[in-house]
Amino acid sequence: MELNKIKPADGAKKSRRRVGRGIGSGLGKTAGRGHKGQKSRAGGYHKVGFEGGQMPLQRRLPKRGFKSTTLKYNGEVTLADLEKLGADEVDLVSLKAAGLVRQLIKHVKVIKSGELTRKVTLKGIGATAGAKAAIEAAGGSLA
Repeated sequence: MELNKIKPADGAKKSRRRVGRGIGSGLGKTAGRGHKGQKSRAGGYHKVGFEGGQMPLQRRLPKRGFKSTTLKYNGEVTLADLEKLGADEVDLVSLKAAGLVRQLIKHVKVIKSGELTRKVTLKGIGATAGAKAAIEAAGGSLA
C-alpha cells in the first residue's frame, strides 16, 4: 500500500447536488424549488415560528415560570457527604478541595439526607432545620 493509492471506500463520497444546471441534470429549470411563491425566490423565507400572520404558538400560550440566574452559584451537601469527608471543620474551601461542590459555587447548604455520627463544625455554611438538628445531636455546631 502506498499513500498515493489510498482512496475512500465506494459510496463514502457523494457528489454534491448542482441545481439549476440544465434539464439533463434532473434539477434544472426551477431547481427543485417548485413554481413561484416566497420560498422559490432568493432570500425569501419566513422567520422561525411564523405562521402566516396567525398568532404564533409561542405567543398564544401563557407565560409561565422563571429560572433564576443565581442558581448556578448555590450548592447542596448531604449529611452522608459530611460523614465521608472525615474533617472536623468544614468550610467552602474544604468542600471544593474534596470535590463535593463545583468551583463556581458561592453558597452551600447542608441538607438532611443520610446519617451523621461524627462531630462536625460548619463555618460559613448554611443548613436546613433537620440537618442542623442532626449536626447538633452528633455534638457538632454551626459557626
